[in-house]
Amino acid sequence: MAQDLATDNKKDNQQAGANEAQILARALPYMQRYAGKTVVVKYGGHAMGDPDLGAAFCQDIALLKQAGVNPIVVHGGGPQIAAMLERLGIKSEFRDGLRITDEKTVEVVEMVLAGSINKQIVASLNAEGARAIGLCGKDGNMVLVEKAKRTVVDPDSNIEKVIDLGFVGEPKTVDTTVLDTVSAGNLIPVIAPVCFGEDGKTYNVNADTFAGAIAESLDAKRLLFLTDVPGVLDKDGNLIKKLSIAQARELIADGTISGGMIPKVETCISALGEGDEGGVEGVVILNGKTPHAVLLELFTVHGAGTLIVK
Repeated sequence: MAQDLATDNKKDNQQAGANEAQILARALPYMQRYAGKTVVVKYGGHAMGDPDLGAAFCQDIALLKQAGVNPIVVHGGGPQIAAMLERLGIKSEFRDGLRITDEKTVEVVEMVLAGSINKQIVASLNAEGARAIGLCGKDGNMVLVEKAKRTVVDPDSNIEKVIDLGFVGEPKTVDTTVLDTVSAGNLIPVIAPVCFGEDGKTYNVNADTFAGAIAESLDAKRLLFLTDVPGVLDKDGNLIKKLSIAQARELIADGTISGGMIPKVETCISALGEGDEGGVEGVVILNGKTPHAVLLELFTVHGAGTLIVK
């Protein structure tokens, strides 16, 4: 009886080893494709909510580094900022559906993004055996921004009006010196989208836009947007695996891509660049709530989201 159990266990171990070898054999060509390349990952606030998913994400990033990839993490934190504002009794002002960021609010934004969230991600990555360092757009004047404004159309008068969003910025220049130095030191940069403006004041930047500007400046191999949806869906709700810039624009024009997905896809297009030279090689929108979504996208034949290319 004991001998039979030992034989069964040996067979099970051999089968498990064979399965692991097959997985590695399938993944190896993709690991070689990304070796030495830069991959920027935008880690969204909604994708951060589950501790188990957070641990899986940090395992993925640590493994990328071990596989010779150069990962850069840009994170958001909208839900966490909203929760802190509520705790502090600071009411957010909205104008035509847009959040106005005043001086008190931007102080909270910096505290949450560049402080607690940033250091939590760094600590989690370090716990997985990686060496991560927390940064924000201010460090080394990495990203300088200009004040963002939005134009909306009054539904009653049909007249356009400009909304002052306060301390909200849009990237104007990117200096990759700090990132080049950090990456050369075999560290993983974890970056909060808090930046200096041209006036020397602190500005909050949309994390998607920030990640796109960083990836474009570094000519990254891939830019991954971890969201709470599988990717771009067709009108029947099926995942579209791959799009060109022209196809993406057609889907925006015919209403297939709508709502909050429009600015995300437009950010993807901007990061890719219009010419033949420079820019990101490919941008992927994928579901950050899928365990190990980053590895599934980069190291498997089918990927895990929607790939947008030039």
